[in-house]
Amino acid sequence: MQYIGIIPARYASTRFPGKPLVDIDGKPMIQRVYEQAKKSLERVVVATDDERIFDTVRSFGGEAVMTRADHKCGTDRCLEAMEKTIGEATDAVVINIQGDEPFIQPEQIDAIKRCFADESTQIATLVKPYTEEDSLADLENPNTPKVAIAFDDDQRQTGTALLFSRSVIPYLRGIDKQDWLKQGLHYRHIGMYAYKAQTLRQITRLPQTPLEKAESLEQLRWLEHGYPIRVAVCNTYSMGIDTPDDLAQAIAYLQQRQ
Repeated sequence: MQYIGIIPARYASTRFPGKPLVDIDGKPMIQRVYEQAKKSLERVVVATDDERIFDTVRSFGGEAVMTRADHKCGTDRCLEAMEKTIGEATDAVVINIQGDEPFIQPEQIDAIKRCFADESTQIATLVKPYTEEDSLADLENPNTPKVAIAFDDDQRQTGTALLFSRSVIPYLRGIDKQDWLKQGLHYRHIGMYAYKAQTLRQITRLPQTPLEKAESLEQLRWLEHGYPIRVAVCNTYSMGIDTPDDLAQAIAYLQQRQ
């Protein structure tokens, strides 16, 4: 089984134009994502529709491919990049790595790779447990999808996703909201996906579904069409950069570590 990491990276962004190229303590964000991914993967490719991003990746010695500008989502861009890099290979697993995760950890990628030790795995993703250190506001934040999981081991480290939602799932009836995080039943979705090559080709052809439209979560389309999503639990949470405020926090985080 060969693994290839693909990082979709668009220049256009409603909330943060040019985000992949913003400077984070001396390096463009896309370089930090790339270098972190390379700690776990032999081959990593940036899939972009912008020559500025393409040239930046090539300038630091990374691999990049140009893709169409009209893709509706990162999954479609991953498919085009896969076809341009490994062609019709069927023994590959493509790992879709978010281009705005400059602190992604190699152990997160290793965890998602281990899901494919089970030959039946078609799609895999990551979750992190909420803990009492989180706040109720964190749990109720609709920008962070939650996951309900059917676990298949006693250690609650791997399982299959039952549902993704922007709402809090499960709803703990009869328990005061302030005590929900003490129960250890809530999981935050970490938006990294891995797909077998043939599965990636299939899911990009699926029509949208009611739950996907309602929640604006693409992974619900796969579930509604009968594709199980394997889940690995990790305790590492990397900081995503969605806004200029997030960028300021990321720079402050790096400076604290120095």
